[in-house]
Amino acid sequence: MRPALPRAAIALAALAAALAGCALKDPPSTAELQKDALPHTAVPPAWKAGAAAAQQPVADRWLATFDDPALTALVAEALAYNADLQVAAARVEQAGGYLKVASGSLLPSVGVAGTWSGATGSGGGLNAIFLNASLELDVWGRLRYGEAAARQQSLAVQADYAYARQSLAATVAKSWFIAIEAGLQLAIVQDMLHSAEKLLQLAQDRQRVGIGNEQAVADAQANVASFRDTLRQTELARTQALRALELLLGRYPAAEISVAQSLAPLPPPVPEGLPSQLLERRPDVIAAERRVAAAFNRVGEARAAQLPRISLTAGLSGISSDVLVLQSRDNPAWGVGANLLAPLYQGGVLRAQVEIRSAEQKEAVAAYAATGQRAFGEVENALAAEFALRDRGVQLDAVVRDNERALQLALDQYRVGSVDARAVQQRQLALYSARTARLKLQSEQLAQRVNLHLALGGAFDDGPANAAVAAR
Repeated sequence: MRPALPRAAIALAALAAALAGCALKDPPSTAELQKDALPHTAVPPAWKAGAAAAQQPVADRWLATFDDPALTALVAEALAYNADLQVAAARVEQAGGYLKVASGSLLPSVGVAGTWSGATGSGGGLNAIFLNASLELDVWGRLRYGEAAARQQSLAVQADYAYARQSLAATVAKSWFIAIEAGLQLAIVQDMLHSAEKLLQLAQDRQRVGIGNEQAVADAQANVASFRDTLRQTELARTQALRALELLLGRYPAAEISVAQSLAPLPPPVPEGLPSQLLERRPDVIAAERRVAAAFNRVGEARAAQLPRISLTAGLSGISSDVLVLQSRDNPAWGVGANLLAPLYQGGVLRAQVEIRSAEQKEAVAAYAATGQRAFGEVENALAAEFALRDRGVQLDAVVRDNERALQLALDQYRVGSVDARAVQQRQLALYSARTARLKLQSEQLAQRVNLHLALGGAFDDGPANAAVAAR
């Protein structure tokens, strides 16, 4: 017969097995999650609204492509002082703290307690110190599931912060373009008002020499008044655009920020990447994926909470007294032990917790699907808008040239009396509309380029966006 193992060896083996615990189940992989969350979304091999040429990988550092040092400085200012971004940064710190709390549950807890009483009328007091340590053996993985859930939640919040930085940079850039456009629109209205005032002067001169009439003067005066009203509205729009930009920067909205006098040229076309790569690089999609993993681990935590908990305890105590007679061989005293806590009946609470966590996991999967579908839609819309605006730009350039020529001809004809003032006014309005539309299109092209970068998940700098992708 083989000799029996010593009791100490058996106890150590049992303790090692308990400390090892059950292996945790892994959350669904990216491929499994996409298959489960997007079963009805057939991802094409190339963007439907994209260019026919082969797509290159999405490039980062898109802010530098606008070659605008002033815009780059404003983005840096917003990153430093924007209050909404500071809220997102604080959430990252909070998530890190929750992760430390969850990780601490896997380690032993040690506490000390003591008592002391001074001398009494009949003699000395009682003095004692107690040192206690305990460690829950995570046999079923409840603590490890909790720690894994906190870790995935922390990664999700970090990805949220990365996307918040990208969104803020994009919003600052678009607000910058809108503010510049507002100033240029103001210049167009001022130019058209000046032209209308010249037409009014011409109508008054023609009436004075007898070749005009009061109707023409009244029409010209109404035209001037209309452009003055438009000028006031445009001034208000520009002021509001400046205040909106200042608020993004954390400044007081005084409408005193200086902006460029012209819009930057549209940078060259950007690499579009592949649709299949989008969900793996956008920080908001990554955040949704990490929340699915966190919810998965919370389900495991809730299921493990239904099983018994085993804890090891150890204690050391020392007592001294001038009143009590203590045996020196038992002072100080130490001891070790184990605790078992098994839930027998709690009114279905633990089972309900599993159901709640399972429903939260379904919610996280659905949220991931919604985020992914929105990401695909944003890219397709941004690509379609970019190509449509490019084609419209060619047409509007021709419209502006034709209206400038038509206005000049109408003025010449009005001076010689072959047409009345209303024909000139119509040509003025048509030219104003064309110039305004062309300027609006130029600003929208820049804004849509920013939207495309944001939709594709390209980072504007070397900040946390790349780190969020690398941490997947």
